[in-house]
Amino acid sequence: MDDIRRRRATTKSCNSGDVVSWAKASDALPVPLYLTNGIFFCLFFSVAYFLLHQWRDKIRNSIPLHVLTLSELAAIICLIASFIYLLGFFGIDFVQSFISKSESDEDPQPIGDIHVVPPVQKEKEMEMEMDVVDSEMVRRVVCGEIPSYSLESKLGDCLKAAKIRREAVQQVMGRSLEGLPLERFDYDSILGQCCEMPVGYVQIPVGIAGPLLLNGGEYSVPMATTEGCLVASTNRGCKAIYVSGGATCVLLRDGMTRAPVVRFSSAKRATDLKFFLENPLNFDTLSLVFNKSSRFARLQSIQCAIAGKNLYIGFTCSTGDAMGMNMVSKGVQNVLDFLQSDFPDMDVIGCSGNFCSDKKPAAVNWIEGRGKSVVCEAVITEDVVTKVLKTTVPALVELNMLKNLTGSAIAGALGGFNAHAANIVSAIFIATGQDPAQNIESSHCITMMEAVNDGKDLHVSVTMPSIEVGTVGGGTQLASQAACLNLLGVKGASKESPGANSRLLATIVAGSVLAGELSLMSAISAGQLVKSHMKYNRSSRDVTKICS
Repeated sequence: MDDIRRRRATTKSCNSGDVVSWAKASDALPVPLYLTNGIFFCLFFSVAYFLLHQWRDKIRNSIPLHVLTLSELAAIICLIASFIYLLGFFGIDFVQSFISKSESDEDPQPIGDIHVVPPVQKEKEMEMEMDVVDSEMVRRVVCGEIPSYSLESKLGDCLKAAKIRREAVQQVMGRSLEGLPLERFDYDSILGQCCEMPVGYVQIPVGIAGPLLLNGGEYSVPMATTEGCLVASTNRGCKAIYVSGGATCVLLRDGMTRAPVVRFSSAKRATDLKFFLENPLNFDTLSLVFNKSSRFARLQSIQCAIAGKNLYIGFTCSTGDAMGMNMVSKGVQNVLDFLQSDFPDMDVIGCSGNFCSDKKPAAVNWIEGRGKSVVCEAVITEDVVTKVLKTTVPALVELNMLKNLTGSAIAGALGGFNAHAANIVSAIFIATGQDPAQNIESSHCITMMEAVNDGKDLHVSVTMPSIEVGTVGGGTQLASQAACLNLLGVKGASKESPGANSRLLATIVAGSVLAGELSLMSAISAGQLVKSHMKYNRSSRDVTKICS
């Protein structure tokens, strides 16, 4: 009855989609497997010892071995039973391996009331069960029983969490996300650092411009963009620079800023703190407190601005190969905590008061600089201007004066005295894992063009005071972005000279901007801008057929 009961239970689970394992001899007892094994092991060796002891006495006493007592007969039966059990326990899996191999490619066949399911069907049934579980999770997310942001922590599987969240969003909004890729992305790599509540990822093509000959080195510049002509135009500028002998780039300054705002009861108290912070005698103490935040953070200067009883404290520090916003923010917090003992009436309103200024166009960054301040120049020979850029030196000089300088001044531009620096900066930022929002101040640029060598050749330069880049942290550690950084030779932190990789990346950005400015200005001067965009930046496919 116990055996029948077990087989019925097995058949029931089989109907629900589970695969039945082969019956074992241990099914004969309604006890756990380890107890069954223990019983038969003890039984086998104890009766074997008993029989051997009995047979030894019979031999000594000259009693025939076939003459059995009742106890000896029972011992022989127990020995045979235990032997059969042990043989079945240890041998049935070995036999089953040959049997299952021959039956794996056949359709399921009923064996009594047991249904054996092949591995392929097992996988399909498991997928169906997972779909049922996922559907239940989706329902709970839609109903609000499970917060969408907690799926990763609850499931322990970032890809599965993204799938469930994606389906929940589609059900709630009633719109499809078909076309947005989901698979083949490492969602674990972005957990807690790059993007929250992901439902997929966006594909942006990456093109290569170059080689860019800069400070004696050659660089193939990755650019992630969806704008036609941009990579081709930058590539043409790189060619013009290359055949003219290359460009030279100089780093002027390297320092990230953060400016908290604090408030006092009076303007007098605010000025007291201002004088204290800007006093050179106190700088060493403040530096010691600030630099505790990181091995690479080094306080460079403190500049304050006051508005009534509100004080804006601008901290500038080096940050190694990191872009450094988090690093400088921790240092600022250390200093504010330190100042609280001497200025207990100081009310910290915010760790950032926009005097920095981060991700916004601001004169302070245009004048003082933020991140890496660089200037890049090249001399383009007359024949290159004519043959490669298809224009003339006087035409470029005049266009630059009237467009980039005068036109921008009339428009009231702030750091926008250029043709399209933001185009190149954004494309490189996205490809290398930088913060795209910092393109705003990083694209501050003034482009200068001047005829040199008796008016035959062209001197072109770009001055960019606020390039904010890093080669560690944030998106730089994602696989695709790390590959682009590796192509440039600036992946990760520089072990020999901390900060060298990020500084080199800033010069490459400036050199690429120089190439882009040179090519676009030449296209405008030669009247090629509209023609090239109509050729490369417009789809040739029949949209009406696609829509239908």
